[in-house]
Formats: sequence, structure tokens, C-alpha cells
Amino acid sequence: MYLTKEVKAEIFKKHGGSEGNTGSTEGQIALFTHRINHLTEHLKRNHKDYNTERSLVRLVGKRRSLLDYLKNKDIEKYRSLIKELGIRK
Repeated sequence: MYLTKEVKAEIFKKHGGSEGNTGSTEGQIALFTHRINHLTEHLKRNHKDYNTERSLVRLVGKRRSLLDYLKNKDIEKYRSLIKELGIRK
């Protein structure tokens, strides 16, 4: 499996502040970005997998909502996060 317990803990430790802080906006955005990158690679190999494509679109929408929230709450954190994760605006 691509998303193990250790990988999740590392993502939240790096972006959320600690492993236990799984509800932070930055940590959730980083987790969604990891999942989006994985699904994108999957769809490059399996272009007819429409269920995965739908899941990818939903994840991108969720991440967009969280990014909008972060942008309104703290613009500096937003700018540093999209730069660090390599997300297009």
C-alpha cells in the first residue's frame, strides 16, 4: 500500500507540527497532495479507470477548499505551503 502509517506520520510531522496533530490544515493539504500525486501516476498508466478519475477530481476539490480557507486565514502560511508542495495556484 502506498500510504502506510509511517508515511502519514511523517507527512503530519513535517507539515502539521507533530504526528498527533492530524487535523491541521497544512497537514491535511499535504496528505491530499500526496494522495493526488499517487492517483495521477496511476491514471497515467490506467487512463480508462474512471472511478479513480472521479476520486481524483473530488480530492482536488477538497484540497482547493482547504487552500482557500488557509489563504483567507493566513496568507503567509498559504504562500509557503504551495511553494513547498509545488502546487499551482
